[in-house]
Amino acid sequence: MTDFPTRLLWWQRGVVYQIYPRSFMDANGDGIGDLRGVLQKIDYLAETLGIDAIWLSPFFTSPMADFGYDVADYCDVDPIFGTLADFDALLAAAHARGVKVLIDFVPNHSSDQHAWFKESRSARDNPKRNWYVWADPKPDGSPPNNWLSLFGGSAWEFDAHTGQYYLHSFLKEQPDLNWRNPEVKAAMFDAMRFWLRRGVDGFRVDVAHFLMKDPEMRDNPLSESGMALYKPMGDYDSQVHLYDKGHPDNHALYREFRAVLDEFEPISPRMAVGEIHIADWDEWATYYGANNDELHMPFNFALINTPWRAEIVREVVENVERVLTNGQQPNYVFSNHDEHRIASRIGAEAARACMLLLLTLRGTPTMYYGDEIGMVDGDIPPELAQDPWGKNVQGLGLGRDPERTPMQWDSTPNSGFSPEGVRTWLPVTADYPTRNVAAQLADPHSMLNLTRALLKLRRESPALHGGAYRTLSGDAHTYVFERTAGDQRFVVAINFTAEAQTVALSGGGTLILSTALDRADEAVGGTFSLRPYEGVIIRA
Repeated sequence: MTDFPTRLLWWQRGVVYQIYPRSFMDANGDGIGDLRGVLQKIDYLAETLGIDAIWLSPFFTSPMADFGYDVADYCDVDPIFGTLADFDALLAAAHARGVKVLIDFVPNHSSDQHAWFKESRSARDNPKRNWYVWADPKPDGSPPNNWLSLFGGSAWEFDAHTGQYYLHSFLKEQPDLNWRNPEVKAAMFDAMRFWLRRGVDGFRVDVAHFLMKDPEMRDNPLSESGMALYKPMGDYDSQVHLYDKGHPDNHALYREFRAVLDEFEPISPRMAVGEIHIADWDEWATYYGANNDELHMPFNFALINTPWRAEIVREVVENVERVLTNGQQPNYVFSNHDEHRIASRIGAEAARACMLLLLTLRGTPTMYYGDEIGMVDGDIPPELAQDPWGKNVQGLGLGRDPERTPMQWDSTPNSGFSPEGVRTWLPVTADYPTRNVAAQLADPHSMLNLTRALLKLRRESPALHGGAYRTLSGDAHTYVFERTAGDQRFVVAINFTAEAQTVALSGGGTLILSTALDRADEAVGGTFSLRPYEGVIIRA
């Protein structure tokens, strides 16, 4: 059994809701979501749904080569999304309702249109030359080493003007910053402080383990198996990415990063969660820091890429619990802006059980906008595709447009996201007339009302928002665990299959919530029958 901390900070007990601003709500009628749109829906988030924090994907000044993950100004808002005044208004409204605000921080790379990079590439002797990673060609003119871009092709782009290559781990429009340069570190930490002084509650750190590379820039070894870490990514899988990311010097850097956050601790606790794709659990856990002095949490993506099978999901949870020590906080996520939606991956009925699992496991859950209504991937025809990853690496289904379609608010044209007649930046998913917030609020058995009930129960129950965890039983079909705090004890039982299953329970209790929302206050004895894909919470 894993103990729970006696004093819980907001990010330890709360639920985070990720918003992709382009796709959440269009307030000005141009077909693209914006900050004012999020502000319009703040009461939905805080009161109707009942989440504790929002995470905003990038809204900074950007040429949008990678839809905001190519930042041209770390301290301003792109006009597509509004103004700094709009951000301040959203932040104030969220805080007035008790909702915390996390923003994306993109430290590995900037846009090639950033003033820093324009200076850096202007001349070899420019003072900002060493703010990015430049290297001479090999004698034959080829790139300095064999490193590959995650978005396809070489990670090196030749600059004819200065006769050197620059490094880009992603698009060529996203040159990698040189974090070994103290001036870069100081400038980026100042960008963090800019937002922290405005009152943001923390950061989601993009590709957090990429920052420090091998200073000798050695070739990556070739992969004998060619196996992907999580999903096939083309030529990128031909290497073991030993030297182009994840250097041990990351840990010293994140101790400094944490110190910046801690400067604001006397005002209110700030936090950071890092996007870290590492399959080895023990290495993954090192990003908490040996003394819990690095990231507050490395994101745990394992359940996004795990088959919906009870024994595999249970093994992930038990591995997380195994590697965490000294009060470290687990976290779970099933969908985000880079992965296909959970309802498309496992089906609508299983997605209900998945929501129950997400909101009852120990730790900090992160929901993705639209998952509360069971949104599915959109069908994006090739001529309307936007995502550069899918365009650059064709034939592998890496495009991320399907999971980024506009939020489905109601059954009016454009699903209430944009005014009628406006062409939205991505087409609205076809099922919006029946799958939308308004329709599901009116249906007592809907996915939305299930999510609301789970969030309410979690918020009101110490055992669920901060209690200890213990696996009770499970096989290839079911997963049963308990959450306890003081004299409060809940048993969670989930059927992962399309067939009814029977589980054994020690002692009796009262069923207080089923994913079908069709029974409650039902006495439960020593055995219990779960319907297909049903999950239940039992007060023991």
